[in-house]
Amino acid sequence: MSTASEHAGQAALSICEALLLAMNDRGVLPEHEIVGVLRDAAATHVNALGTELEMERHRAVAELINAIIAGGNSVRRP
Repeated sequence: MSTASEHAGQAALSICEALLLAMNDRGVLPEHEIVGVLRDAAATHVNALGTELEMERHRAVAELINAIIAGGNSVRRP
C-alpha cells in the first residue's frame, strides 16, 4: 500500500521530469546538460553515507535515476 511520502515522491519525480522536458523543449538546457544533472544527482546518492538502511535507500534512488537516464524519460529523443 502506498504512503503519503511515496505519493509525494512520485509527484516530485513527475514535476521534475516535466520541468526537464520543458527546459529542453525551450532550449534552456541541452540534452547533455540534463543528463549531467541527472548523473550528478545519482552520484550524490551513490556517495551518501549513513546507516545501512539509509545507504540502501540512497542506492535505490541512484538506481532509479540511472534507469531514468537509460530510458531517456527526461529528454525527448527522436
